[in-house]
Formats: sequence, C-alpha cells, structure tokens
Amino acid sequence: MYDPVQLRTFLTVAQTLSFTQAAGRLGVRQSTVSQHVRRLEEATGRPLFLRDTHSVELTEDGEALLGFARTILEAHERAAAFFTGTRLRGRLRFGASEDFVLTRLPEILEGFRHQHPEVDLELSVELSGTLHERLDAGLLDLVLAKRRGPGDERGRLVWRDRMVWIGAEGLRVDAERPVPLIVFPPPGITRARALEVLEREGRPWRVACTSGSLSGLIAAARAGLGVMAHARGLIPPGLVRVGGLPELGPVEFALLRGARVPPAAEALASAVLSGADRLSRTA
Repeated sequence: MYDPVQLRTFLTVAQTLSFTQAAGRLGVRQSTVSQHVRRLEEATGRPLFLRDTHSVELTEDGEALLGFARTILEAHERAAAFFTGTRLRGRLRFGASEDFVLTRLPEILEGFRHQHPEVDLELSVELSGTLHERLDAGLLDLVLAKRRGPGDERGRLVWRDRMVWIGAEGLRVDAERPVPLIVFPPPGITRARALEVLEREGRPWRVACTSGSLSGLIAAARAGLGVMAHARGLIPPGLVRVGGLPELGPVEFALLRGARVPPAAEALASAVLSGADRLSRTA
C-alpha cells in the first residue's frame, strides 16, 4: 500500500519543510517530490502537509505517518542488509553536536550498531564550531552539526529550524538593561549568532554565564540567570521562548564528511537522514 520511495520522500520533506530542499537532498526534480507526496496522500486518503508559497507544515495525519514511515523503511533496510550479506567493519569517527545527544540520536546510533555490529564507533560530542574544525583537520570522518551560517551549503541538509530565545518561565528581559546572555564559549555558532543580532539591533548585552556544556547552559537558564539562543524544535523541558528580543533567524543542521571516509560513514549517514525527524523531538 505504501511505496518505500514515496515514504522516503515524505520523510525528507518533513525534515526539511521544503519541497525544494527535499528534491536537492534526494537528487530528483521538485515535481517528482510533489508527485510522490500526492500519491502518498492518495494512498492514505489524508492530507499530509499544509503548504502555501511561503511555508510547509505537517498535518496531524502527517505527524502520525512519521513513525509508520520510519518503521517500514527500517524494515526494508534490514532485509536488504540481510540478503545482500554486506558486513561493514572498521572504525568510524563520528562527531555530533550536543544538541542531538540529548534527543533521539542515541536511538539512531543503537539501530546502526544493531545492523553493523562489527563497526567500532568513536563518538565525539563537541560544539558545532569545534566539530567543523576537527573535520577540516582530518580528525573526524563524519559530523552532524549546525551549518556555520547563511551561505554555508557544505554537507547534506538534515534538518532546518529557526533559532529562538529561551529562558526560565516567567523571565522578563528589561529593555533598559543589557540582555543577560547564557552562551557557549567561542567558537560556538549560537553564541556568534546571538551577539551578531544584538549588536546589529543596538541592544546592549552582557555575558551572565558561559559553559562548554549544553547541560550547563540549560541549568543556568532554568535558574533564571538569563536567556540563551536555541533551536526552536529542541527547547529543553523547563524552558520557554522569551519575547521582546531581535529575531535570530534560521538554523540548518547538516551531515558533513571528511576528505577520506570509511565505507561505514555512508551507512551511518543514511541512518541519520532516515531518522532526522526524531532529532527534533525530545519526548
């Protein structure tokens, strides 16, 4: 009833919220993406996306289909791996932004480990900026991290979101006082974005807390020490959006490969791309 090719297209649109970006990632025409989605909607008898010229959003039925689509595609991949007899071996140096380690990335890695038990995975959890530097230095094979900013098109787009200001519930930012910031140290990408937009808008700021750990930043924010820039789809429990501050703009997360990558890198990249919609869900 449900074509795996159409399901993969559906998942890609759900992850990028863009028919154009989905077409680019899949290497097909945008008309093909639209056709796949239309046929899947005909098969389910339900609209899966709300779309206009400016935005694409999942419907409730689209949200429901996400889990079914993943299950069907994972079953196809397990069957293919079993009957082809392909067994990957060796060491894979994978770097991931801490944003994802606190969501469903462990589930994706567990599935990868189950399918490829002879691959030794060396996981590095760092700031996105640090991951970019280590990849460029040849110290990592595959990286899942934020893109550095507008115009950066390196790697394969995994997920697009917007950055927002978050803080403890009830926190109010006094427009007459410097904005109290909770930030990563350099070369934090969210830190750079926060400072850039505040300075562009002429808003004074002060660093209220710095931590190299996302858990440390979250603890400081929950304590009401200030506000932090964060992806909208990854807001941790106990924190809420804070208004009255300049817009932070979009953020993109991508998979980037090193100059020389082992065969296992493509298998892990496929696993991450297939489960990308789970990365923005913490529950």
